[in-house]
Amino acid sequence: MDLLRANLHKVRIPEPTNRIHKDECCVSFDTPRSEGGLYVDMNSFLGFGREHVAWNFEKSENPVYLHIVQRRKPEPDETDRPLKKPTLLAIGMEGGFGEQEPEYDVTYKIVILPEFLSLPFPSVDLPEKVRLAVDKVILAESADRKQQLASWVADKKIISAHAMDLQQLDNGVIVPPTGWKCSKCDKTENLWLNLTDGMILCGRWVWDGTGGNNHAVEHYQQTKYPLAVKLGTITADLEGADVYSYPEDDSVEDPILAQHLSHFGIDFSSLQKVSCHLFVMAPIWDNLALHSLEIYSSLVQIKLIRSQQTYYLTVDCRFTELLFSVELFSFRRRSVF
Repeated sequence: MDLLRANLHKVRIPEPTNRIHKDECCVSFDTPRSEGGLYVDMNSFLGFGREHVAWNFEKSENPVYLHIVQRRKPEPDETDRPLKKPTLLAIGMEGGFGEQEPEYDVTYKIVILPEFLSLPFPSVDLPEKVRLAVDKVILAESADRKQQLASWVADKKIISAHAMDLQQLDNGVIVPPTGWKCSKCDKTENLWLNLTDGMILCGRWVWDGTGGNNHAVEHYQQTKYPLAVKLGTITADLEGADVYSYPEDDSVEDPILAQHLSHFGIDFSSLQKVSCHLFVMAPIWDNLALHSLEIYSSLVQIKLIRSQQTYYLTVDCRFTELLFSVELFSFRRRSVF
C-alpha cells in the first residue's frame, strides 16, 4: 500500500473526453480473456497484455495498472446438450442460432510495476483517488466499443472545409444549457445552433407537420453562415454531436467543436444527449437513391430521389439501443425543391 501511495500522483481520474482502451492490448491481440489478462495504464488509459506491460512501464514510467481478467462461466448443461446444426437463418428462434453470449466472471486488481505488486479491488483500504479512478475506468464505454457503436450509426464523416477558419461573431451571445427555443418561432425540438452568430433556430419542415419551420436553413440562405450543431446531440466527449454544413450539404466533423461551443459559453462536459441524429445512409430500393434521413422525435423522414423527382417516406421509429424497428406510416411523392 505504501508503494501505491508513493505513486499516487501517477494515477489519473478519467475525464469524459478520455478514451479508455480496456478491451484489447494496444500492441498485441491480448484481451482480458487471455491467459495473462489485460493491464490498463491508470495514467494514459492504454491497455497492454502481460508480455508488453513491462515495456510500457519502461517507456512511460507509469507504474500503476488496473489488471482485468475475464474467465468464462461454466454452463452446467453444455456438455450434456447435443449439438444441433441450425436449420434457419435466425437468432433466438427454434432451429436458429443461439442468441445468448457466453457469460464471464470478471476480476479486478491494482498492480504496481516493476514488482507486479498486486492489491485487491474493490477494497476500502485503497486511496480514494484510486477507487474513484478505477470505478470510472470500469464504468466507462471503452474506445473500441465507441468505435463499434459509431460504425452502426453512420459512415465516417468528412472534416468540414469551413471548420478550421470558421468566423465567430463577438456579439455577446451566451447559450444556456437548457430551455432552448427557436429564435423565430415556438419550436422547442429539432433545434440547431449556428456556430457563427449563436442563433438557435428550428430544422427542416416535414410535410406531415412534424420537424421544424425551416428557420435554420433560411438563416443560412440569408447570412451564408455555414455550420450548425444540433442541440441535444452534444455530449461530454463530443463524438456524437451532429454538425451540419449547409454549403457542403452534409453532416460533417468539426475538429475544434469544443472551441466553437465555448465561444458561446457552452460547457459541453455537463451536457447529455437528448435528441436523435441525422444520418446519411446508402441507397435502398432499386433506382431510388436515398438522399437523406432526418429524425424528429419519434418520426423519421426519408428523402429519396428518382428521375429528378423527390419522394418522402415517413416512418414511426422505436429505438432499442442501436437496433430499431420501423413501421410504415405513409408515403408521399413531391416535386424537387
